[in-house]
Amino acid sequence: MICIDTLHVGLNRFLLLVVGLWPYQQSKLIRFQVTLFFGILASFILSQFAAFLTLKCTPDLLVNVLSSALFHTMFAIKYISFSINTKIVKYLLEQLQHMHNELTDKNEINIIEKYGNYAKSYTIAFLLLVVTMVLSLTLYLFWPHIFNILFFTNETRSRLSLPYMTEYFVDQEKYLYLILFHANAAFAIGAVAMLATGTMLVFYQQHACGMFRIARRITYSYRIERAMTFRTLQKNSLENENLVYKGLICAVDMHRRAMKFSNLTLSRFKVMFSLLIIVGVISASLNFFRIFQVISFGYNAMELSLPVIILISQLVYMMITNYLAQEIMDHNNDIYITVYKVQWYMAPLQTQKLILFLLQRSTKAFTMNIAGLFVGSLEGAATLLSTALSYFTVLHSAQH
Repeated sequence: MICIDTLHVGLNRFLLLVVGLWPYQQSKLIRFQVTLFFGILASFILSQFAAFLTLKCTPDLLVNVLSSALFHTMFAIKYISFSINTKIVKYLLEQLQHMHNELTDKNEINIIEKYGNYAKSYTIAFLLLVVTMVLSLTLYLFWPHIFNILFFTNETRSRLSLPYMTEYFVDQEKYLYLILFHANAAFAIGAVAMLATGTMLVFYQQHACGMFRIARRITYSYRIERAMTFRTLQKNSLENENLVYKGLICAVDMHRRAMKFSNLTLSRFKVMFSLLIIVGVISASLNFFRIFQVISFGYNAMELSLPVIILISQLVYMMITNYLAQEIMDHNNDIYITVYKVQWYMAPLQTQKLILFLLQRSTKAFTMNIAGLFVGSLEGAATLLSTALSYFTVLHSAQH
């Protein structure tokens, strides 16, 4: 078991519990909840694709359906991926708890707690963003009806309309409120699932960064450099030589565990990340094109709201995930920069060889590589954005 307060994972636990993905509570009722939530999300996606069965397939219909259906498909990918990987989510949490229990140095504990607080801050910020998105969409769907009620207009009330192209094979006007409820429920479930799973990955990423920081600041900078100073003052001190070796051992071990933890997290979810990249880039391109269409043909702001909300959320998600991947790479690189600054020539010969061995490891870059197809980084974010804009350009050219 893990200590919720020690790891600062209380808010993440709550969010995962809401969508039935907390790994320590997987009863039959929770499994039913997961099935129900995924069924609501999947059925709404299918209802959008079902529009192709009853309507003539035109380029405009294709863009309108896919721009929103693929966005909700991203929700489904995240949700199903975590639901089938609850054991690895649990295992990673226990690894962090085990690592935290082994820390005895006050400075090391402060570092890991600081990064735990960073993860909590990210979670709160993303929670506020998702709440804003859900409320915005709900207001968008019901605004005509709310406007009529608030201002007591005597005019015929505007009929509520669904901003998605859907087909339920029933009288949509008669069952409009049920359809609106289904759409809102699917979006809310998907948004909370994306928030819960995404912030859990941020939690892992921040603790991995904390482990890299411990390896750099505490073990390399503090222990080795202090040992070098002692070595200068007492060149024949066996005790200081042992201190050097212990510092190197602690540094190497923590660095190895940080890389192993990061690679394990990435490897278990590489299929999910690959699908999210493909679906996300296509969806972003289609929403770019849809926004361009709405602006070009002079539609009102209400019709522009949905694709703008979807596109902003996709771009924010794209930039943040790649920034966090870049942060892991930077923390790893900082270790080698610190090693280069160590006065290795004052160390014993055997220690110099060990330091040289560590420096040679820097020749192979440590990256967040997704199935050999994509490397998470700020440069990768620019590549994805450029790709989405390229597809938008192709669609725009094809239209003319």
